[in-house]
Formats: sequence, C-alpha cells, structure tokens
Amino acid sequence: MVSAEKLREIFSLIEKLETYSFEIGPIRPPSEGGSYSLLIRVTRNCPWRLCKFCYGTPYNREKFQLRSVEEVKKDIKNVKAMADLLKEISFRLGYGGEVNLKLGEAILSYDVTLRHNQCFINVFNWLYSGGKTVFLQDADSLIIPTKNLAEILGYLKNLFPQIERITSYARAKTLLRKTVEELGELRRLGLLRLHVGLETGDDELLKLVNKGVTASEHVEAGRRVIKAGMELSEYVMPGLGGKTFSRQHALNTARVLNKINPHYIRMRTFVPVLNTPLYEDYVRGRFKLLSPHECLREIRLLIENLDVTSRVCFDHFINPSLKGGIPIFRQSYEGYKLPEEKQLILKTIDEALKIDESKFRWTEELAGTPHL
Repeated sequence: MVSAEKLREIFSLIEKLETYSFEIGPIRPPSEGGSYSLLIRVTRNCPWRLCKFCYGTPYNREKFQLRSVEEVKKDIKNVKAMADLLKEISFRLGYGGEVNLKLGEAILSYDVTLRHNQCFINVFNWLYSGGKTVFLQDADSLIIPTKNLAEILGYLKNLFPQIERITSYARAKTLLRKTVEELGELRRLGLLRLHVGLETGDDELLKLVNKGVTASEHVEAGRRVIKAGMELSEYVMPGLGGKTFSRQHALNTARVLNKINPHYIRMRTFVPVLNTPLYEDYVRGRFKLLSPHECLREIRLLIENLDVTSRVCFDHFINPSLKGGIPIFRQSYEGYKLPEEKQLILKTIDEALKIDESKFRWTEELAGTPHL
C-alpha cells in the first residue's frame, strides 16, 4: 500500500511531465512510427517544396528553417528529463523503473490530459518499445552542416547510450553535397539509415514532376550512402506517370534501382493530394490515373526487371488494395526479399489481376486527401 504522502510525491512527479516539451514535425516513415521511434525535429519543413505531387503540403508549404544546435539540444534535454521522470515514477509505484502499460495506466488515471500530449505519448511509447530508435525530422535533415549534425548526434547518443539506430529523410541532391567521408562520420555517430524519395528513375518524368534531381544524380547519391556504410531506403511511386508514362516509368525506375541496389525499396502508389499541381492536373482531366489492374501491371513490370538484393516493401495503406482496405501485398516493414521472393511478388500480382477491378479500391477514392 502506497502512503498518502508518497502518493502526493508521485502526483507531483506526474505533474512535472507537463512542464517539458519538444518540437515534433508532422510526418515520418511508417517503419519509424511502427517502431515507436523517438522523434527529434532538427529542421522545419522541406527545403525544396516544388515537387508537383507533394508541393510541401505536409508542412502547409511553410518556409524551410534550420533549427540551431542549441534548440535541438534543448529538446533532447527535455526528452531526457521526461524519460527520467517516467522511470522515477515507475520506481515509486513499484515497477522497478520499467516503462510498461501499468505505468501508463497509472499516470493517465491521474492526469487524463496527457492522453493528448504528443511529447508524452512519443517518449512513453519510445521507452515502452525499448528506446532503441530515433528519427530525425523533417524532410531533409542531411542539409544541416556535417559539424552541426555530428554535434547533435553525439549529444543524443551521450544522453541515451542505449540508442541502436538513428534514421532520417534526405534528398538526393543534398546527399551529393556530402562526401563519403562525411557520411561515414555521421554513420559512426549512429545515423544508420536514410530514407530517400526516388519516386521514379525516368528523367522525363522527374522533370515533369519537378523533382529537382536527375536519375544519374539519384544513382550517385544512393551509391554514396551505401559506400558510407549506411542502410538506404528508396521510395518509388507507382502510377506517378499516369497512363502516358507508365511503361517508361517502370522500366527506368528498375534500371536506376539496379544501379543503386538499395537495402529497401518502398512502394508508395501515387495519389493526387489536395493543393498540389498534379491534383489540379487530375481535376482538370490533364492527368489520367491508372486503374487498379494498370497499376498492378506497372508494378509487375518494375519487379520483373529488378536485379537487386533489396527488400521490396508495400508498407503503406495507399498501395493496391481491395475494397475495405484489404491489401494485395504482404504488410511488413521488412517486405519481400529479392531475389528469393521475386516470383512470390509476381505470383501475387498475377493472382490479383484475376480479380475483377470492381472489387478494388480505386485511387480516385483517395484523391483530394490533404496529405498522406
């Protein structure tokens, strides 16, 4: 039985949790959210904001900002304070410092407002899942000068030595401004995986969607990341070329991926997002979306022409699905291992193509979503 005095002390500690906060950006890869990664915002928004399929809408098209090292370190320090408080409360309640569901229930039974506190939720889930992974936000963390990013990584690992993997988004163009040696230094400090939006390996399509990078630049950037010893996730957007560019989109994307041979290839089927140039093209009839079968055939052509040892992942709800959100492909952050499971993917597609298109969820049903 916990005495009244000890309860007051515990309640006081719980109240302190609300006095700490840190910035959290709007998006992260599903593979990071699924592992309850700690989110540390080192930049704000996207430095490019001109891709016609995204247009910076996840960040409300707000101006890009570099956060200072001191700002970020203050956030990390606040995370540390919250983590220490949670462990102290756990000890006081007899849970031995463990962050578990019983601890969460006890805290929320006293302060229900913490249910809506994103900082508390992120830190609690992170510690509950082991406190092993961190994701640096927002869209292009590698744009930070290497010296500054190294200082942030070092500070983070110093306060949380249990961290096993730090990951981030990065633009290919930005990566080309880093040497292999610089990337290697960041890797040694714990930045082990980068997520890069390839979208397509077709130069004509890259130009049309205003990606701001060429296929050859994507290849060089990807190879540089791998040479530095980092894991690389390349994102591909089936359907981005619509009906007009479907075949060349698939073939040239496979060609680029074969040259890079990334650790992961993550599929993100194109959906016209509200307030983007491609959405306007779609609404005005200038962009023709692929039907479900056409999208599957495009993916099949891409997979058929891959000669890689990557893992191909369909870890997002916007990928081909039947009505009711029943996915066609296996939902896993680790995906299908190539070349071993290449035939399994092709067989899965062939079986899906036997299903009448009326049974599928069409991309038109998702068109106009504010952001994905």
